[in-house]
Amino acid sequence: MAQIEVKVKLDLPAGVELLGYERSGDGHGFEVKFPLPDFCRCELCGHEEAASYESKNTVYVVRDLDLWGQPSFLIFQPSFHRCSRCGHRQEHLAPFKRKKVMYTYRFEEYVLRMLIGSNEEEVAQRLGISAETVALIVEKQLKDDKQIDPERVIKHVGFDELSLKKRHKLYVTLMTDLTDPDSPKVLAVARGRDTAAAKQCLGKLSREQRAAVETHRVDMGKVYGPVCNDLLPNSRLIVDRFHVAKQFNDGVDDLRKKNHAEVQGHLVEGRAEAVPLADVGVPAGPEGPEARGAGGVGRLVCRVAGVERPA
Repeated sequence: MAQIEVKVKLDLPAGVELLGYERSGDGHGFEVKFPLPDFCRCELCGHEEAASYESKNTVYVVRDLDLWGQPSFLIFQPSFHRCSRCGHRQEHLAPFKRKKVMYTYRFEEYVLRMLIGSNEEEVAQRLGISAETVALIVEKQLKDDKQIDPERVIKHVGFDELSLKKRHKLYVTLMTDLTDPDSPKVLAVARGRDTAAAKQCLGKLSREQRAAVETHRVDMGKVYGPVCNDLLPNSRLIVDRFHVAKQFNDGVDDLRKKNHAEVQGHLVEGRAEAVPLADVGVPAGPEGPEARGAGGVGRLVCRVAGVERPA
């Protein structure tokens, strides 16, 4: 069997070192390690001392960003320190995930971006996780008091509304740093899709950062644009192409339903809108026994176009 060598450039979390790789089914497993601190403070009694770590015989498998459209996981062995004063054993948390969850911080942000134009059930199905996990990720992001580094240079921001459930008025506003298009960064998350939510997100930026923003990308609604115009003095509006395409497709679909109503079960009399006669393309009727059927088709096209077919 022929073998090939494939080189992959991995974007690992800061401070994480790769030890090995294993393929399991349609997933990718990366064995990693990360530096442990030299000192540890007991979370129970507050005693601080030189750290002495012990490891369990189990490993943690943590969901990370997809690779080639397939799930990938960071695999590591957890380490614990036992306090010499009170005997409490506490785990040293991995720097790339929360406590008591099995997915990374950046996977949480990936889930938020996947919710743009979608909902919890659809995202859960695409990623192979439960809808409850998606809802929990959103709730944790809402509860986080995200602090933005005041030295961070932000030139382009995007605003999106997330619809969490179908047929429910459960919305979240998402503000994203689009300065690096290959690596968008979630800056703030706020409950709702109104002016207050937009102001709450922009309030995370310093005055200097707001003045440095060059463009803001929003949907075609009436909320985010005016707020950005007020709080981002040097920024210009860019309508998200996703929403432009959606509005265009909705308009084309409305015309299709109106101009081809007979396909839907009834015929709307009258001239079709935005369909020039020259573009209707009615062919000349054939001679012979097939003329009757072809003529029927021609009359139908002419009726839809609102013109009289010549005899």
